[in-house]
Amino acid sequence: MSPRDALLPDDEVSQWCASNNWELQNGKITRQFVFATFSEAFAFMTRVALLAEKLDHHPDWSNSWNRVVIEITSHDSGGITQRCLQLAQGANDYASK
Repeated sequence: MSPRDALLPDDEVSQWCASNNWELQNGKITRQFVFATFSEAFAFMTRVALLAEKLDHHPDWSNSWNRVVIEITSHDSGGITQRCLQLAQGANDYASK
């Protein structure tokens, strides 16, 4: 088992969220993505899932037709870590393609 990642300070996480269209809520960063179709939403989820596997960091998420809601936190570390932000940034990048 890998060692726990270091937690980021809340002010740093809040600044990152404000600059990247995410919100910090209840110890998680969260964002809703909206796509034109279910297929686009599902393709987005597939790309994010592959990144999550690569990072060994998996989000809590839901999908309803063209919407995907992602919540990210480190369950091992008990808050937001650099890997959380990497996964969130990857989701942003995939959504803009």
